[in-house]
Amino acid sequence: MGVWQVLLVGMAAFCAGAMNSVAGGGTFFSFPALLAVGVPPVTANASNSVALWPASLSGAWAYRKELARYKKYLVPMGVASFIGGVGGGLLLLSTKDATFSRLIPWLLLFATVLFAFSGKISVWLRGRNAQKPGTSMSSLAGQVVVSVYGGFFGAGMGILMLASLAMAGHDDVHEINAIKNLLSAIIYSVTVCTFVVAGAVDWPYTVIMLATATLGGYWGASVARKIPALWLRRFIITVGFGLTLFYFYKTA
Repeated sequence: MGVWQVLLVGMAAFCAGAMNSVAGGGTFFSFPALLAVGVPPVTANASNSVALWPASLSGAWAYRKELARYKKYLVPMGVASFIGGVGGGLLLLSTKDATFSRLIPWLLLFATVLFAFSGKISVWLRGRNAQKPGTSMSSLAGQVVVSVYGGFFGAGMGILMLASLAMAGHDDVHEINAIKNLLSAIIYSVTVCTFVVAGAVDWPYTVIMLATATLGGYWGASVARKIPALWLRRFIITVGFGLTLFYFYKTA
């Protein structure tokens, strides 16, 4: 590893950790950086998942005060995330990357549009259903679906989960971020175990990314709490459409 490779991978992982703790889409920075320094695609994907795992934990820790109010709610959602993450990992092992890569931009477009209009849709849903946010079977099923996606390919998982939680009735964007960070950490834990056991990790680069992504995750979550909710929501939507355009370009 040369100095430029270390700097590139380290900075990309810091940005990825910060992005994931705020709005998701961190893989947009870290995965291409690993490819740029010569890491093979499959190994880069595995190494990227391992490297961003602690960042999701640090991001959740930064939101620990918000999470304390939802202990009972987080147990079933955590179980749903674990089950979905396992399913997504198994699906990844039996599917070619090229097949899924063609679906990525469409999934990101759907999730971003869903999040952009989630406020109006959730009001409509709550008008038909008086249950508290996240207590219905439909919200658990939605989390399983998002977790399958995350276990299969992490890019855009944060956007999908933000949309899913907003649709479940959560209307505070900081609250959504807190829950999303914790559930993402559970999904990452499943994929990390899979890739480590399979021996598909480039450890020299991964160690660098582990340190910088963790710092970025905590920094990003801390900054996000100081941003007005309206501007954070707009930033999330902008990130979502940006990722969508990028992946449409890549698959064209």
